[in-house]
Amino acid sequence: MAVVIFVLVLWYGGLFFQSFFLHRYAAHQVFTMSKTMERITFVLTWVFQGSSYLSAYGYGVMHRMHHAYTDTEKDPHSPSFDANVFAMMWRTKTIYQDINKQRVAVEDRFTKNVPQWKSFDAFASSRFSRLLWITAYILFFVFFVTAWWQWLLLPITFLMAPIHGVIINWFGHIYGYVNYKMKNTSKNLFRFDFLMMGEGYHNNHHKHASSANFGVRWYEIDITYLIIRLLDIFGVIQLKPVTIKK
Repeated sequence: MAVVIFVLVLWYGGLFFQSFFLHRYAAHQVFTMSKTMERITFVLTWVFQGSSYLSAYGYGVMHRMHHAYTDTEKDPHSPSFDANVFAMMWRTKTIYQDINKQRVAVEDRFTKNVPQWKSFDAFASSRFSRLLWITAYILFFVFFVTAWWQWLLLPITFLMAPIHGVIINWFGHIYGYVNYKMKNTSKNLFRFDFLMMGEGYHNNHHKHASSANFGVRWYEIDITYLIIRLLDIFGVIQLKPVTIKK
């Protein structure tokens, strides 16, 4: 039971910081926070994403490119231009690393105000850091596994962030329903997004990219947004006002 709880904590903890910090803050800047809070969130993202830590800068720039070039050849990840999910993952990884290591020229519109902490990212993204987390995960499993099938969960802990990305960027452009007809394949995966904490409302998000709330219909409850609202109420962050056009 401890192993299952551990994996769930990593799943939802890593997912929250990917959605809250990397996606809604770094890429779309739907709210602001102090520099101190930003640094704290960098560290918390590393703690919960662990071996699959993603840089706010690399993610933020790449995600802005995804919105600008959705379902075209310039899209960093699209089922429309990748033969299979593994080909998409490899291309995404390559583009992400090229951006992070500044091996490619990137337009200013994609980099403007994207948070970056180079020294911390260098450590958190290092092979040493990733191997440290992987070792910690293995040791946890060694001490707390109570059934053979629980070992099947171990690879998920290693690749949590890429798995989250695949669910949205591959399946979220193939399966689901749409609230808005658009010139891309984005879809809402679930009526109530219990699995991805609101990230599954992908069609809504592509329509209203500047909105902190990815839910539109009454039943589309965005759990990450509810947490964001609480953080705003307590003054931890400051939500930006946005007008949703129907």
